[in-house]
Amino acid sequence: MNTYLLLNVLGIFVFILVAFVFSRDKKNIDWKSVVIMLVVNLFLAWFFTQFPWGRNGVKAVADAFSWMLQAAYVGIGMPFGSWTAPGPGKMDMAVSALLPILFVVPLFDILMYIGVLPFIIKWFGWLIGKVTGQPKFESFYSVEMMVLGNTEALAVSKEQVSHMNAARVLTVALMSMSCISGSIVGAYVTMVPGELVLTAIPLNIINAIIIATILNPVKLTPEEDYVVEIKHENRQPFFSFLGDSVLGAGKLILIIIAFLIAFVSLAAFADMLLSLLDKYIGMQIRLKDILGLFMFPFAILLGLPFGEAWTVAGHMATKIVTNEFVVMIGIQDAMKSMDNHMKAVLVTFLISFANFSTVGMIIGALKGIVDVKTSDFIAKYVPMMLLAGILVSLLSAAFVGLFSW
Repeated sequence: MNTYLLLNVLGIFVFILVAFVFSRDKKNIDWKSVVIMLVVNLFLAWFFTQFPWGRNGVKAVADAFSWMLQAAYVGIGMPFGSWTAPGPGKMDMAVSALLPILFVVPLFDILMYIGVLPFIIKWFGWLIGKVTGQPKFESFYSVEMMVLGNTEALAVSKEQVSHMNAARVLTVALMSMSCISGSIVGAYVTMVPGELVLTAIPLNIINAIIIATILNPVKLTPEEDYVVEIKHENRQPFFSFLGDSVLGAGKLILIIIAFLIAFVSLAAFADMLLSLLDKYIGMQIRLKDILGLFMFPFAILLGLPFGEAWTVAGHMATKIVTNEFVVMIGIQDAMKSMDNHMKAVLVTFLISFANFSTVGMIIGALKGIVDVKTSDFIAKYVPMMLLAGILVSLLSAAFVGLFSW
C-alpha cells in the first residue's frame, strides 16, 4: 500500500503541474492562494472521510435543496404529468435538470430583487475570499454552482456575469465544468455510495478554484472586486421583473438543449467515422478508447494497480464522452467486488458534470448572457474548459484516495 500511497501523493503534484503547463499566464499565478486552498482541501478530505457527522452536515444541505426542488417537479407535472410520474430519479435529463430552471431562476431572481441574495453574496464572498484569497464573486460562485448546477448558477448570476470582462467570464466557465446540481444528488446516492457523493461535492468547490486560478490567472484591482446588485430606485415593477425572469429562463433552456444535442451528436458521429476502420484494423476503436488510453497514466497516479487503473481509466473516458450516469449504471454490480480505494477514487471522479456535453451547455448558457465578443473569446478555450473539469475531478479523487484504503 505504501507504494500506491506515494503514487497517490505524487498524482496531486502532477495534476497541479499539468494545470501549470497549460496556464494562460504562468507568471501571475497566485501560488500562495493555491497552497492555502490545497491545505484546506486536504483538511476537508480528511474531515469528510473520517467523521460521519461531517458528511451528515453536507447531506443536510443537499437534502434541503432537493426538497425545495420538489416544487419544480409539481409545476412541471401540471402540464406534463407523464414526464414526472416515475419520480425525479428516473426522469429524463431535460426534465430533472433543465426544466427546473423555470423555477430556480425566478426564485433566485426574486431573492435578488428583494435584496436577500446580494446580502448572501457579499458576506459569503467576503468569508470564502478571505480564506482562499480569491475575488468575492468567484468565491461565492464556487458554492452557488455546487448547489444549483452550472447552468442554473449562471442564470441566477447573469447580472454579475454580464458585467465582467472576458477573462473573468472564462474563469467562471472553467469552474462551471466541475459543478454538481442539488436536483440530482438524490439520484446519485441511489446508484453509488452516498458518503462519497457528498464528500466529492465540497472538494470540487475548492479544486475548481485551484485549477481556474492556475489555468487562468486574473488580477483584479480593489475597484473591480465587487458584486453587481439591483438598484432599487431603477428596478422594474415586480411582476414585470418576474415575467422577464421566466422568459429569460425559458430562452436559456432552449439554448442549452440545442447545444447539448449538437455536442452529443458530434461525439456520436466521431464514433461512426471510427467504426469505418473496424474491418481494416481488425478491432473496434472508439472515442472513449482513445481517451481511455490518455487517461490511463492519470489513473495510475491515483494509486491504483495496473489492472485496476486500466478499468478505471475506461470508466473515466466513458464519463467524459457521455456522462456520469452511464458509468454509474454500468458499475453498480462491479462495485461489490472493488476494494475501498478503487471504489473511492472512481466514484469521486464521477461526481461532476465534466464531459463534452457540459461544454456545450456552458457555452450555450453564456451565449444567452454575455455579448458576442465575450462568447467568442470563451469558445476559443473549449479544450481548456474540458481540461479544467478533468483536472478538478482527478484532484478530488486523489484527495479522497489519500484517506481511503
